[in-house]
Amino acid sequence: MTQAPQHPIDGILDILKEAVEGGTPGQPTSFLDGTRADGSGNHGLIATLDGLDDVQASHDVNGTSIAGQARHAAFHMEVIVRWERDGDRGPFDWKGSFLPSQVSADEWAALRQRVRAAYDGVVAFARSRRDAPVDGDVTGGLSGAVAHVAYHLGAIRQMVKTVS
Repeated sequence: MTQAPQHPIDGILDILKEAVEGGTPGQPTSFLDGTRADGSGNHGLIATLDGLDDVQASHDVNGTSIAGQARHAAFHMEVIVRWERDGDRGPFDWKGSFLPSQVSADEWAALRQRVRAAYDGVVAFARSRRDAPVDGDVTGGLSGAVAHVAYHLGAIRQMVKTVS
């Protein structure tokens, strides 16, 4: 039996899932270190952020913080949905999206929830387009979301070495 080719949106979502949620335990990964079968070693964005407290997240590293990077990553995912679904072309306060860079414990918990909600919003939007004709603007925007999240995940993982 011949399997149908993977839909482009599904392929993009697979990579976005790895960047945000980490690898599937015990399964090979595309670009992150593999998550072990017991679930340890997950280096996705959410697990990385959940492994830090508000003091670590607020620590200044060369003029930015993990909280600022996380806030910006969430903002970007929110903008992708607004841009693609709603046609909102801004203007967007990209510089301000990194602020504030310091957070309290409650603010850190809320920011981690915002990252999760922004990711869920991108996934829901992408799935809503699954049965529509393939659209280069949509797949381009979603691909941009993957690249952007992966970039900031890498920055955050490097910063973790300084704050841990």
